[in-house]
Amino acid sequence: MTTATTEPFVDDRLAKRNAVLLALAQALGGASASIVIATGPLIGYMMLDADKSLATLPVSTMVLGTAFGTIPAGMIMRRFGRRAGFTGAAVLGVLSGLLASFAVFRDNFLLFALACSIGGFAGAFVQQYRFAAADTASDAFKPKAISWVLAGGVLAGVVGPQTVIATKDMFAPILFAGTYLAQAGLGLIALFLLAFIKIPKPPRRNRSHAGGRPLLQIMAQPRFIVAAACGICSYALMSLVMTATPLAMIACGLTETDAALGIQWHVLAMFGPSFFTGNLIARFGKERIVSIGLALLAGCSIVALMGIELAHFWTALVLLGLGWNFGFIGATAMLTDTYRPEERNLVQAVNDFLVFGFVAAASFSSGALLNAFGWGTVNVLVFPFVVICIGLLVWLVLSERKAVTTA
Repeated sequence: MTTATTEPFVDDRLAKRNAVLLALAQALGGASASIVIATGPLIGYMMLDADKSLATLPVSTMVLGTAFGTIPAGMIMRRFGRRAGFTGAAVLGVLSGLLASFAVFRDNFLLFALACSIGGFAGAFVQQYRFAAADTASDAFKPKAISWVLAGGVLAGVVGPQTVIATKDMFAPILFAGTYLAQAGLGLIALFLLAFIKIPKPPRRNRSHAGGRPLLQIMAQPRFIVAAACGICSYALMSLVMTATPLAMIACGLTETDAALGIQWHVLAMFGPSFFTGNLIARFGKERIVSIGLALLAGCSIVALMGIELAHFWTALVLLGLGWNFGFIGATAMLTDTYRPEERNLVQAVNDFLVFGFVAAASFSSGALLNAFGWGTVNVLVFPFVVICIGLLVWLVLSERKAVTTA
């Protein structure tokens, strides 16, 4: 295992302050994403006259925007710093909310999908919050700093769906137009909070080490490969099932409010455990927590295959959120073991590009799979990927133990 060197600037007091601010901003950024997840497929379904399989396209364009924003996000923040990148992205998020509301008013599906992609691009910077919280943290505090930021999603799990419920009929009979105006308002609040974070840029090393190791050398590490694979599967499988769920619920006779509340419970389950996930990682190890997360993802699909009542959907969504939390936070913590301070921006950006590229493919295929093969097929597809990732984790643990005993 290649362990990251100690950060050149370590201040846990500053790290805790930044983590609190970033957690609050995460609550608002996460709320924007949950708004699109809860309403995007429904808006697409209402706007499309013919091919309803494209109803999940707005969610997919949001995720694609995030995927394509990861590399620029890393480059911008490496050049101008974390705060400049985060505040600029918050402005972009406000603009995307305004454009989405206009698109809903005009009943323009492609413009709505474009607005979601712009919001997704801004979301690429939101995804960096968890890494930013760890920038000035000690090695012992890093997992907790990451989990603190993601704990901000607990509030997002309430704010996003409740915003949908409170504003969906604001401009009736045009559903959800007011929701995206409210989304823009949330972005303005996040912009204010982000102005107060303080994260020093990593100092330049000597010329020969300024850029760090070659990227392919870093990516060739077994720990990077397994961490990236588990992060991809945790997020992509969650997206596959979650994106299809609102449409499946409506198809089974449930209401838009049922779907929004289901997403609320899901997002709460995604981020609620973050208050103690860092402690669990410190006590039981990263690989074990990731394995538990993957098992919970499989449990979600088992429950979903047992029935189509409201309780089945909500229970499955809760398990899906818990599985994502353990799997993705654990994989993120594993990733921090693989790079040096001067390499972090590039490696983090490449990791997120890989993750969200696969997440976009999963969310896009979700609607088509649901439309063509049904809810059961969407859930059955979870199992083989869970088995593969658990196998990779076992291989990594055994190979690292062997390396230690033979050293």
